[in-house]
Amino acid sequence: MQNLKIHYHPEVENLDNKSIFTRLATRSIAMQESNILLLYTERYQDYSLPGGGLDLGEDIIEGMKRELIEETGAQDIRNIKPFGIYEEYRPWYKPDFDVQHMISYCYTCEINTALGTSNMEQYEIKNGMKAKWVNIYEAIDHNKKTMLNSDKKGMSIERETFLLELLAESIARKLEV
Repeated sequence: MQNLKIHYHPEVENLDNKSIFTRLATRSIAMQESNILLLYTERYQDYSLPGGGLDLGEDIIEGMKRELIEETGAQDIRNIKPFGIYEEYRPWYKPDFDVQHMISYCYTCEINTALGTSNMEQYEIKNGMKAKWVNIYEAIDHNKKTMLNSDKKGMSIERETFLLELLAESIARKLEV
């Protein structure tokens, strides 16, 4: 799978003599024309792709489907294709490690427009996370405004906005053909 970007948090100046915790994750990209299925998180005022961490030993595709179903209630997941990998190095604020290396495997897929019932984790509910179909360009603009103006922005918004912009570019290329 193509590596889309390696992003270093400003506090991670180098990896020399650092203990690194690696976390594998997935991100799902379900689109219908210029609308994309995203999660809006009230706490951080941002849009993100459905996805999350893989369980130990879990197959990447199975983990992607599990996360997509849990967070959005997606039904009839089909036509799954690799989009790319986004890697991040972030400060790790727990004992035993200095840095978290998150590797997000991103896949496009098709799903039914109608969503079933989600089964979010308690922290996701507490943060006000909700699945919704959104125009991709509106989501990008919203995230950019959040990055500029909000002190509540989460660390993941840069990844999500980068991925949304890549997707928007691919839409534009298809329209040119």
